[in-house]
Amino acid sequence: MTGTDVAGHDDHRRPLIGITSYQDDAAWSVWNQRASLVPQTYVDAVARAGGTPVLLPPQPGGAGHLLDALDGLVLAGGPDVDPARYAATADPRTGPPHHARDDWESRLLGAALARDLPVLGVCRGMQLLNVERGGTLLQHLPDGSHQNVPARFVRHRVDLVDGSRLAEVLGPAAEVSCYHHQAVDRLGAGLQVTARGADGTVEALELAGHRFALGVQWHPEADPDDPRLFHAFITASQRETTR
Repeated sequence: MTGTDVAGHDDHRRPLIGITSYQDDAAWSVWNQRASLVPQTYVDAVARAGGTPVLLPPQPGGAGHLLDALDGLVLAGGPDVDPARYAATADPRTGPPHHARDDWESRLLGAALARDLPVLGVCRGMQLLNVERGGTLLQHLPDGSHQNVPARFVRHRVDLVDGSRLAEVLGPAAEVSCYHHQAVDRLGAGLQVTARGADGTVEALELAGHRFALGVQWHPEADPDDPRLFHAFITASQRETTR
C-alpha cells in the first residue's frame, strides 16, 4: 500500500534530503548528555516543501555511501568554520573549531558535488561551500550589523542578481532573517555572488555548472511564510528521484 501525506504527496516519491547536524550537550526528560541534533525548523522546512528529512550527524566515514542513497543535501547553519581550513589565523572573536563537523561536512559536500546532487547551504553552510572551493571568510563583521541580540534573527533586505537561479526563485529583492558575525571574503573557484546586503555583504552564492548548488547567508528555514527557496531545492531534488 502506498503511503500519502496530508498534502497528497506519494511517500515513495518524496526525495530523501540529508540535513547536517550538530553534536552538542542537550537536556531532555531526566537526561543531560551529548546529542546529535538540528533545529526543528530545518526538518519542518524540508517536509513542508515535499521532501523526507534525514539527519546526518558528524561521523568518521560513509559520506559517499550516504550520498548514493540521498537526493539532496542541506548544509545547516552552526558554529564558525575553522580558519585553518582557509589558511588563516583565528580572530579572537572566532568560535572554537569543530573539527569533526568541518571534516564530515567537507566530505559530504565533495560527494554531493561529484554526483551533481542538489545542495543548499544555509549560513555556515554557504561559508563552508566557499571555503571548500578555495575561498576565504571575513571572521568578524561590525558589531550589531547582522547579529544583534543572542538567539534573535535580524531582518533586512537583500538584492539579488538578475538572471541568477536565486532571482528566478525570489525575484529582484527579498526580506530575509539573518544571524551571523562572519561572511564571505575572497570567492572560491566557480562561485558567483548572486545576492548582497545594503552594506555590500555577500548574501548568496551559486556554483556554476551544477544542477542546484546554492548557498544563502540568511536562514530561510526560519521563515515558514516564504517557502519558495526550499520548494525550488526540493523540486531540483525530485527530478532525479527514481525510487
